[in-house]
Amino acid sequence: MNKNILCCDWGTSSFRLRLVDVSDYRVIAEHLSSEGVAATFSSWQAAGSDDRFNFYASKLLSAISQLSQDQNINLSGIPVIVSGMASSSIGMEEIPYAMVPFSLDGSSMSSRVIENFNCNGGSLIIVSGVKTSDDVMRGEEAQLIGLLSLDEAPGADGEKSIFVFPGTHSKHMMVNGGIMTGFKTYMTGEIFNIMSQHSILKDSIKVSSNLTDPGNQDAFAKGVEHSGVSNVLNTLFSVRTNQLFSKYSREQNSLFLSGLLIGTELRELKKDNFGKLIICSGKHLYEHYRIAAGILDLAKNITFIQPELIDKATIAGQVRIFNSVSKFNE
Repeated sequence: MNKNILCCDWGTSSFRLRLVDVSDYRVIAEHLSSEGVAATFSSWQAAGSDDRFNFYASKLLSAISQLSQDQNINLSGIPVIVSGMASSSIGMEEIPYAMVPFSLDGSSMSSRVIENFNCNGGSLIIVSGVKTSDDVMRGEEAQLIGLLSLDEAPGADGEKSIFVFPGTHSKHMMVNGGIMTGFKTYMTGEIFNIMSQHSILKDSIKVSSNLTDPGNQDAFAKGVEHSGVSNVLNTLFSVRTNQLFSKYSREQNSLFLSGLLIGTELRELKKDNFGKLIICSGKHLYEHYRIAAGILDLAKNITFIQPELIDKATIAGQVRIFNSVSKFNE
């Protein structure tokens, strides 16, 4: 069994490569870059190359070489697992999605294995995402697999649970008995970015995530409450009238918009029948979702995963998937 593996999270706009100890998920060394899949795809098109896989492979091997030089560690022969957008239509190679129901032990993952990618013995595993009949995800399933494998994280305990992963595209994943039975995507973060940067509302707000200020927190709470007044296409215009009628400062209005959108997302959970609600947020949105869940009276059977566990869960998921895929291909 490999003592260390290289875990790569290759997102749309970011690249993260980590040398990981598989026994405790400890990060030994790390290489970060802003050269995500979208930028790499553009570079490949500009280069006029027909061989997309090898173009991406050269970028990945270059990053491994850079990490090796920076840390003075020999990384030859160490296996590599890549998740995120690398398996998408603009990634290294498009790999079909796995379909729900999806086992959360890592055995259902759709993947491709390339032997001896990183010198002799250093295989490469590219993993894909998961789909339903009308929805897709890439990456969050690996986080969920990892989260359920961590001793310090609460499990689903066999009952129907919903795991919420906030973000640009928030994912609500339905889990029952170690199986993901379905999921829904909410474009909460992306709609916030569009409204605050490219719509008529951009002049009514000054983007802020500061919830320590009492005025900001009150504006956020009012946004959550207002999410139940009407359809979101109507309530969004309240951000404009808040400014016109001098109800809030532009910074407070930003928190009102955030509360309005997060409230709209979480309010949907009141329609679902579940035993446990588990919210898995990073530091940036942890307080937002905690406050919103309380206002919407969702706190009865709710658990909040601490932000530091989410990053660890990503690594744990990649390690578990690597072990599962490697065992299957033996």
